[in-house]
Amino acid sequence: MILVFCGTPRFAVPTLEQLIEAGHTVPLVVTQPDRPRGRGMEVTVSPVKEAALRLHVPIAQPDKIKSNDEFRTLLAAIGPEAIIVVGYGRIIPQWMIDQPRFGNLNLHASLLPKYRGAAPIQWAIANGESITGVTTMRIDAGLDTGDILLRRELPIESDDTAETLGSRLAAVGAELMVETLHGLKSNQVRAVPQDHTKATLAPILKKEDGRIDFARVANEILNRLRGFQPWPGAYTTLKSKTLHVHKARPSELSVRLGLGEIAVDGARLVVGCGEGTALELIEIQMEGKRRMLAREFINGHHPKTGDHLGQ
Repeated sequence: MILVFCGTPRFAVPTLEQLIEAGHTVPLVVTQPDRPRGRGMEVTVSPVKEAALRLHVPIAQPDKIKSNDEFRTLLAAIGPEAIIVVGYGRIIPQWMIDQPRFGNLNLHASLLPKYRGAAPIQWAIANGESITGVTTMRIDAGLDTGDILLRRELPIESDDTAETLGSRLAAVGAELMVETLHGLKSNQVRAVPQDHTKATLAPILKKEDGRIDFARVANEILNRLRGFQPWPGAYTTLKSKTLHVHKARPSELSVRLGLGEIAVDGARLVVGCGEGTALELIEIQMEGKRRMLAREFINGHHPKTGDHLGQ
């Protein structure tokens, strides 16, 4: 097929690569404009732009698309049979939805209708799911509400973070998009409406989502820590300074601790959580300092049993 590819994050790169490898023609990649990032505010390009440059595919980076006549004319001149959208980061306007024969096809990182929205991978882990997956769907005017084409399940491992799970889902999703296009072309894939009564939301993450609430049970805190990598992570405060928790595990401590109360047990640092549970902090980072193991933190910062986090 002749395809236009719209995408921005690293998650989208395997799909672009697989489409080209499968023999589809991609005369245009559309991605977000280059933006300043990081402390130095250096202008950086998106992972999809990097891939398009490497693959020698022409690139468009419109600031807006809804009422962009130049962009609309460009797509009309190409006449794609389908527009593939993977994490592009823009709402697709109706004129674009209506243009190609096979529609605008989206790869979404959940088993729709569960986890509609911007952060499906993160919220699936944070909510303690054991199974997730990827879905190809036809984009309509709603938020991830279009008809489902194909779905594929993937287990969430106990040590998965959003980063590790994201790379696996991206690889599986790339294969699924190729399979979807083949099925549409051969008339073997039929669109199935979503059951909207089973929909759940995965809203865009906010910094506050990373703040640890020690009233939650230890496993729930750990799931959120794993899900919210690399941002907003998991953080709390110790003596009015921000303390980031990078690695942790549930702890079977014989002494019951209050919420957020610390116990220093040799080289181990344990904190009390909801319903009498406890969490051992493995790797942590005090504001302005490097990441370190708990024993290094104990030796360098001298926390005491009875100190409290989150105050």
